[in-house]
Amino acid sequence: MFALFDDAGKFLAGRVMSEADSSMQIEMDSGKRVKVKAANVLLKFDKPAPAELIAAAQALAKEIDLDLAWEFAPEGEFGFAELAREYFDAKASLAQQVAALFALFEAPHYFRRAGKGQFKKAPEEIVKAALLGLERKRLQALQIEEWATELVEGRCPGPVAEQIYKILFKPDKNGPEYKAVALATQRARKAPLELLQSVGAISSAYQFHWKRFLFDQFPKGYKFPPLSAPAIKDDLPLSTVSAFSIDDSATTEIDDALSVQGLGTGKVIFGIHIAAPGLAFEPDSAIDKVARERLSTVYMPGWKLTMLPDDVVQAYTLIEGRACPAVSLYVTMDEATLAITGSETKLERVPITANLRHDKLDAVITEATLTGEAAADYAFEPELAFAFRLARHLKAGREVVRGKPENFNRPDYNFRLDSNGAHEPKGGEIVSITTRQRGAPLDLIVAEAMILANSTWGGWLNDMGLPGIYRSQASMAPGIKVRMGTRAQPHAGLGVAQYTWSTSPLRRYVDLVNQWQIIACVRNGRTAALVAPFKPKDAALFSIISGFDAAYAAYNGFQNGIERFWTIRYVVQNQITEMTATVMKDGLVRADDLPLVFKAAGCDALPRGCAVRVRITGTDEMTLDVHATLIERLDAAAALPVEDESAEDEDESEGAGPLTLTVDMDAPEAVADQASESAEATPT
Repeated sequence: MFALFDDAGKFLAGRVMSEADSSMQIEMDSGKRVKVKAANVLLKFDKPAPAELIAAAQALAKEIDLDLAWEFAPEGEFGFAELAREYFDAKASLAQQVAALFALFEAPHYFRRAGKGQFKKAPEEIVKAALLGLERKRLQALQIEEWATELVEGRCPGPVAEQIYKILFKPDKNGPEYKAVALATQRARKAPLELLQSVGAISSAYQFHWKRFLFDQFPKGYKFPPLSAPAIKDDLPLSTVSAFSIDDSATTEIDDALSVQGLGTGKVIFGIHIAAPGLAFEPDSAIDKVARERLSTVYMPGWKLTMLPDDVVQAYTLIEGRACPAVSLYVTMDEATLAITGSETKLERVPITANLRHDKLDAVITEATLTGEAAADYAFEPELAFAFRLARHLKAGREVVRGKPENFNRPDYNFRLDSNGAHEPKGGEIVSITTRQRGAPLDLIVAEAMILANSTWGGWLNDMGLPGIYRSQASMAPGIKVRMGTRAQPHAGLGVAQYTWSTSPLRRYVDLVNQWQIIACVRNGRTAALVAPFKPKDAALFSIISGFDAAYAAYNGFQNGIERFWTIRYVVQNQITEMTATVMKDGLVRADDLPLVFKAAGCDALPRGCAVRVRITGTDEMTLDVHATLIERLDAAAALPVEDESAEDEDESEGAGPLTLTVDMDAPEAVADQASESAEATPT
């Protein structure tokens, strides 16, 4: 005797070896014996053989018209044998009964299961809805098949092309576009990115990186809504200073300027003047909502996405030839000793006499001319000489607190495209890369002035009982990172008691927030905490910090990646096949003359710091990878200050490539605060 039974929704049949009241021992065709509960046995039969019965029933089940079966099915609950008799014949055969079982079980949109071998008709409206759903699935399956075929044949369907970046980085795995790409990659035996490149869905490596970034950070596009710059209503007094800014020629968001008064009198007043958009609009205004959504300007070679619309920037930027609204910090000091004796913050209009451009003046304004060792013939010579002297004094004081000097061992790299910022880059531009020594005199002047302002204003906000957005670092021990918070705490890396970002309100949102708080202090004194935009323990500040941290890391990660792209383009355009480099760790090397870190075969066992010559054997602009091999070791391991280099090496190692392009990438940590202050003069 044989038996058909239900094994967790799978119908099996075999020979009955023994039978008890509640169970049976059944031997399958494979020889395996299973214990089956009597309640799960649906049929007992003597012939045909189990395999023959199931094969015949499966063939018959495919021929059953489900619409007709639904019409013939009894109302209420019924068994599969009962339906077989209604559908086939009053004397339905065993194969027909089992066929009815199979058909009923596989059509839940027509028949509901009501127990072992028992079913119930689904309501008519449910059947209609289910059939519509099945038809949609059928049509979608046909569409997926059609798109997959096109992809394999070398054509990219429009709907797939429109969702390239979603498919690669944030896929809806139930979407037909994703399924079509997945099916095509299986058939073509290619990785998704390789397949999409081959069908022309990705026009160039540059466009891939750029549009991937826009998809991730600006999914609604990066164009600004129509906005106008509000006028500053305050009746601001006109300052008597003659101020100058120091920036790169490409800088349009001129946030800061400097002035020096009282030279030769024994008491000097050093002025730091910051553009004041915070006087023009308030939190939750239309412009603020745009700024808070972007949180920072995004810089890249040959292009940038500003935090604020250009018309708004131009209304408040510190452009030469006009008296610009500013938040000014005046620091009074002894001219001989440079000891600070006091400070004052004012809201005023500051005459900007000149916008100095360091890329045009670095060769003219040098350490020798600033210290009197060489003749100086340029505007603001005495003011710049004092500012340089003060900068070196402030830096030396911070280094005492730090416990060690700051390193400027490697240069900064400047990227220039032949499009010269006239339009959004396409990726085929000619790129030039020049070097500029970190800590150049003009950079040092600006960096130290901004650190002085940010530290002073951070302390003032704390003294006045107002929260601000601070950056702090508990110590310089390995692994201790810079954190953002609302309390004034020491910044060990900079060697200051507290530190805010408040000197770049046109390009960083946290600076704008802190400027609003500083303005409240100037206007209201000790009662500022009652009227300031952000009160102590304000949840909005924590939300801003969280959003800014994420956006700033993503923006910097993109900037690092796109600079790596242009560096690889530079290598290709200039047909560079060999270069000297310095070994870092794990086979990584850092090029001596380019901002490029990559793996070089043969360097794994070499000690950190030794000089090598490597051969470039290939590059990949899509993955940002560089393939290289060791040619020769040029010297023994150099003595490097490991404790100073290791943290920066770690950050550089993260961006050494290759990139994993089919998943989201972790953004490298934001640049150091010291480099940020240098960027006040040199945004890249």
